[in-house]
Amino acid sequence: MIDHPFLQKHRFDISTKNDSLAGERIKWIKANPYYYNQLIKSLKFIIEENSKVLHIRCSVGYLLNALNPKKGVGIDDTSLQIEEAKKSYPHLTFINQNPEALEIDEKFDYILITNIEDIVDIKALFDSIRKCSYKHTRIIIVNYNYLWNPAVRMAERLKLKVPQKLHNWLSIDDIKNFLKLSNFEFINTKQIILFPFYFPMLSYLLNKFVSRLPLFKHLAFIRINIARPVFTDNKDYSVSIIIPCKNEVGNIEDAVKRMPPLGTHTEIIFADDKSTDGTPEKVLEMMKHYPQKDVKLVFGPGICKSKNVWTGFNTAKGDILMILDADLSVLPEELPYFYEAIKNEHGEFINGSRLVYPMHENAMKFFNYLGNKFFSVFFSYIIDAPIKDTLCGTKVLWRRDYERLKNYIGSWGMVDRWGDYDLLLGAAKINLKIVDLPVHYYERIYGVTKMKNVLKNGLTMLRISIIAMFKLKFY
Repeated sequence: MIDHPFLQKHRFDISTKNDSLAGERIKWIKANPYYYNQLIKSLKFIIEENSKVLHIRCSVGYLLNALNPKKGVGIDDTSLQIEEAKKSYPHLTFINQNPEALEIDEKFDYILITNIEDIVDIKALFDSIRKCSYKHTRIIIVNYNYLWNPAVRMAERLKLKVPQKLHNWLSIDDIKNFLKLSNFEFINTKQIILFPFYFPMLSYLLNKFVSRLPLFKHLAFIRINIARPVFTDNKDYSVSIIIPCKNEVGNIEDAVKRMPPLGTHTEIIFADDKSTDGTPEKVLEMMKHYPQKDVKLVFGPGICKSKNVWTGFNTAKGDILMILDADLSVLPEELPYFYEAIKNEHGEFINGSRLVYPMHENAMKFFNYLGNKFFSVFFSYIIDAPIKDTLCGTKVLWRRDYERLKNYIGSWGMVDRWGDYDLLLGAAKINLKIVDLPVHYYERIYGVTKMKNVLKNGLTMLRISIIAMFKLKFY
């Protein structure tokens, strides 16, 4: 934090102004229930209940309390507002402290920053909160859309809004730049509240649907920016590679022999889905012939690929979970690229993409290719992340993130028989950084494809996508 007389006076003026509003703040909140309900609804969609939450610029504690944290700590440099917060919410912790120079030695799952327009030194703020972050912390920054500057000032004059006299008006690019300079990575922005007042039906249509559409979202009143800290710890991690298989006996030995060692330990889990061609027996043979490879066999329920994968995931012991399809159409030799990508913090969910490199002849049928192209565009809109290939079987994530993500499996309207959509949509719901990694794609050597009945599968995927759109975009 820069300690200059000009900046100190600026901080003092803001603190004095906020203290003067302490007694009236709750009245302003109660006078605008629609706006605050919309804001709280959006924040609760992002911030999981029973998490550890640090709220910077907590004011009188109203928002922090509404989030139902397991442990909530509010920070503000206005003593009167902190006193109001302590009286109203004694089960939470409130500290009168300058957020640009935090003195908290504790890590939080979420760090919520509101009223960033009142922060004098934003770079110092972001530098300060790093000590309260760990690898999986999400930074949530709420700010006004700078296009609304004239309307906000008019609302303050007409006493329709608390008279804050906001100082900083930040664009998304400004937020991204500040984050990058303090070693945080921007994930995405949710644009909310196109119309901050309540009129029956009109407010519902504008704020639930229109504000999320590609053109209109840029006009939304409030932006909720989501970011994550980037740490380079140079550590290595253990890996579990789950290979779902059904009647793939001819590929088992090749998979074991070609599997590269990854991290501190590599666990190879074959999840057999009631094969009838001797696949499980072949896995047991490999366990004897290659004891140094740590090959394991688990038995899936014989229902569909996704439930077979979950069986493998739930058995895995590694820090990092990887899926490799048993047809070996994606090369096992490329798995180190996925390990390096997630270990080095380039992403938290690494999604294989078969649509970058030229494909081996007959590796993907024409209509499958068209379907993949369509769903990649649709999914990129739904999850606010560029995705080229939604159905590549090779996907990699942290096991601790899977433990959170699996709460959303099966919640997208229909059973995802393949599991790709459950994983991608779940990763988006818990705000993981999703990154595509191009892979080479080859025609299988042994066995037959399990992806049959393209039209039926396509309709199922379309229905899942539409339901996901309403749950993730129009919530």
